[in-house]
Amino acid sequence: MKAAVCREFGSPLVIEELTIDPPTGREVKVDVAACAICHSDIHYAEGAWGGTLPTVYGHEAAGTIIEVGPLVTNLAVGDHVIVSLLRSCGSCYYCDQGLLHACEGTFPSDQQSRIHTQDGDPVLAAMHCGAFAEEVVVDQSQAVAISKEIPLDSASLLACGVITGLGAVTNTARIPAGSSVVAIGTGGVGLNSIQGAALAGARTIIALDLNDAKLAAARDFGATDTINPNETNATAAIKALTDGRGADYVFVTVGSAKAMEQAIDYVKPTGTLVIVGMPATGATSAFELGNIAGANQQILGSKMGSTRLQVDVPKLVALYQQGRLKLDELITNRYPLEEINEAIAEVNRGEALRNVIVMTK
Repeated sequence: MKAAVCREFGSPLVIEELTIDPPTGREVKVDVAACAICHSDIHYAEGAWGGTLPTVYGHEAAGTIIEVGPLVTNLAVGDHVIVSLLRSCGSCYYCDQGLLHACEGTFPSDQQSRIHTQDGDPVLAAMHCGAFAEEVVVDQSQAVAISKEIPLDSASLLACGVITGLGAVTNTARIPAGSSVVAIGTGGVGLNSIQGAALAGARTIIALDLNDAKLAAARDFGATDTINPNETNATAAIKALTDGRGADYVFVTVGSAKAMEQAIDYVKPTGTLVIVGMPATGATSAFELGNIAGANQQILGSKMGSTRLQVDVPKLVALYQQGRLKLDELITNRYPLEEINEAIAEVNRGEALRNVIVMTK
């Protein structure tokens, strides 16, 4: 199979022929049709969180199951599935609590790589996926069957960007109808926080970004107001839109420690700051702790939207089929695997909401 391999942090990905092991237990092999480019893939490839090389990134994928292991119980060959980095053993402390996104179980792929070079050397499948490739082998808990009527390039967005942004609103924060919401960043995750807030019945949805084109897109996804902090005092503008108090909920969907530090100024007393984006390892923010305690504010972390894949993805599929969830509109461009570096460069220039790698075989 062909895959895009990272051999040096910050260097272009290299298309190579690799081999992949068959599923042996709870695993499934998926013929990948499409894999969206998430900023997390780019940050990993640039070395923001360290890691092992060589590796294949990509964790926002969709495709068709072509082989199943003997212990697989809920999927079959021929199923169309989304493939996510989230996995759950079903029996650890967190899985027993229903917190599947926090699973602490171990899996066979933790001990042994599933993919190799033509010479037999191991290649890491980053984030338990390695989906910038024509095929992946993942635990059955990472794959969710979806309707075959849904285009697989659009469906791939359900594996990360949609569940992370929308889930932060509906699962982690559980905002009530009538809330005022700020979303900082209007990329793929931010736009899904915005449409999640709209679906939840938020009264005021304010989008912040430095890119005017993305702010325009935010209105299409449900933003009632937009602010470019380079042009407007964001704190004053947000308070003007929220009765002088600040927002009930502020979602920071970018991996910027500075943005997270500034965001507390947008939160009203008794309000909540939700950290959704993932900064580089070692990044810190400073807060005036007494002010947070005195204002009775909360700070929440949100990993992958606190998503339970097998529960949440079918709900999102239904919303898409009803015309209430935008997926197709999130895709800016589609690229073949051989042009993945061009696709990543376009994302880095801020010219794309979500670019998708489409496998042509």
